[in-house]
Amino acid sequence: MSRRREEKLAERADRLAEEQALTAPAPGGTGAQPWPEPAGRKKRSKAAKSAASDSGTTLAPGTAPTGRPAPPDKPARSGKEKTPGKAKELFVPHRGWYGVGGGRVGYMDPPTMWRATTVQACGMWPFAAGSGSPMTGVPLGQHLFTGATVCGDPLNWFTRARYISNPSLFMLGMPGLGKSTLVNRMLIGLAATGVVPLVLGDLKPDYADTVRALGGQVISIGRGRGGINVLDPGAMGAAAAKIGGEAGEVLKAEAHGRVLNMVAALITIVRGRPMDDHEQSVLSAVLHHLRERTPVGRTVLLPDVLRVLTEGPPRVRAVTLDRGDDARYRDAVDPLHRSLLGILDGPLGDTFASETSTRINPDAPAVCIDISGIGEADTQLTAAAMLAAWSDGLGTVAASHALADAGLAPRRWFFTVLDELWRPLRAASGIVDRIDALTRLNRSLGLGDAKITHTLKDAEALGTDADRAKARGFVERAGMVVCAGLPRTEMEDLGKVVGLSRREIELVSSWSSPPGWGVNGDNEEPPGRGRFLIKVGGRPGIPIKVAITDAERHLHNTNTRWTPNEDAVEQAAARAAQQVARAAREGVHGLPGGPGADASGRWTA
Repeated sequence: MSRRREEKLAERADRLAEEQALTAPAPGGTGAQPWPEPAGRKKRSKAAKSAASDSGTTLAPGTAPTGRPAPPDKPARSGKEKTPGKAKELFVPHRGWYGVGGGRVGYMDPPTMWRATTVQACGMWPFAAGSGSPMTGVPLGQHLFTGATVCGDPLNWFTRARYISNPSLFMLGMPGLGKSTLVNRMLIGLAATGVVPLVLGDLKPDYADTVRALGGQVISIGRGRGGINVLDPGAMGAAAAKIGGEAGEVLKAEAHGRVLNMVAALITIVRGRPMDDHEQSVLSAVLHHLRERTPVGRTVLLPDVLRVLTEGPPRVRAVTLDRGDDARYRDAVDPLHRSLLGILDGPLGDTFASETSTRINPDAPAVCIDISGIGEADTQLTAAAMLAAWSDGLGTVAASHALADAGLAPRRWFFTVLDELWRPLRAASGIVDRIDALTRLNRSLGLGDAKITHTLKDAEALGTDADRAKARGFVERAGMVVCAGLPRTEMEDLGKVVGLSRREIELVSSWSSPPGWGVNGDNEEPPGRGRFLIKVGGRPGIPIKVAITDAERHLHNTNTRWTPNEDAVEQAAARAAQQVARAAREGVHGLPGGPGADASGRWTA
């Protein structure tokens, strides 16, 4: 029997059962009146007869095709009247009665779908079906097309899921589409698992309030706010002294190299070009000389470097090849001397010439170095402060792992946020080398990082081909690449690096469109705000939609300067109300031209 015929027979059987229920004796026993005759009974009776004949049912003598007793004028063939039996319950078809007004439902709404782990919904498993979206890491949002939950972050995808081979993230997108909001969510989620977030150079600030809410440490850097002594080994020096032995000496050597790179970066910013090789040798000799002769408990400052260059001790003269000639020595060290004077007496002096105002606490649950007090136009100081913050923060990470290797502290993982990467990249030629040296070895340091910028053209704006190639390497080496709204040309260039399909390029390009022209004055968001595409290697991209919570909205608002000050608004409204009340008390005397007006006819309060 075909499926269609089975469905017809089932439908006819439903109608037959419905008619039987409608014509059965009413509850109450013998003598009860039958149910009212339904509309369209004749048509249903024919259908019932057809169903009975199709199914091969044999009717009992004296019984109508619908199952009711025969009418009085047509006695049963057996001559016996059928006595009413037990009352039957009213049968209601599962979709409702047929006919007009019967309430039959043609479409059944699907049940609500929930997603949970087998621990949370163990009684329902294995009836819950999974989806293809990743569920390892920080919950980020919902899949844009399937609505499934999407989780992910560089550390969990590297350590637990093994999706990526490098715990790093590179994010690109136009301003105002939620890049820092997504990273802020990762920061909160990782902090809940014991990872230590390090925001090394908060420019707006975007993350200071979140770090405070997590019980972390916020350090302010800028003129009149605080400074960093780039010659201070910081946590690495303290860890080397605590460890001692050969491991301590190795850590001291690493701290020396980090300090040398940081001073070289400052000189590069001031000059606008990298240092010469022999100048780095002179600077290294000066630093070794100061370490050997500085008393314990006192840190070395940049003015001490100038003093040693002026004195010219034998260890420093040996690397200049002066051969006892003061003129040759001065020719070798004078360019370095002038650059250091430019740091101390120039735009960077107040910030890097004195002791570190606040050291990073290695035991803090989160750390944010706030450099938002530096002006937007002060490009050199901004780049120098960011590099100093990165050097100090990554030195703290290295010290923590050295103590853990020695068994003197528990193992901790770190997650660094390098926001607005374009600003230090544009500060000076060769600065990309310093960033590359500070961030290349994150995998061996137990460190995940997130670099955030606006476009690949930030790398193309660098001065030399070598710098541009190294900056493009930041994207190529990233384990995760996250794209917010970008123009089509930018997406096509990015597709050459990470491999984007035509559909992915069109999708992300559509997110860069501006909002519509609102006629009712509502604050319409851009269509791409909160939408991101996550790319990992050659895998298809994962489009997600991020909806922030009220707590995140309170802690993370990048448009605080555009938010009205509620206190000021209330004060202005109170003043206006007082003026209106006083004018009402004065009556016509306060109107222009009245008794309360001055000689020019203007109203005076």
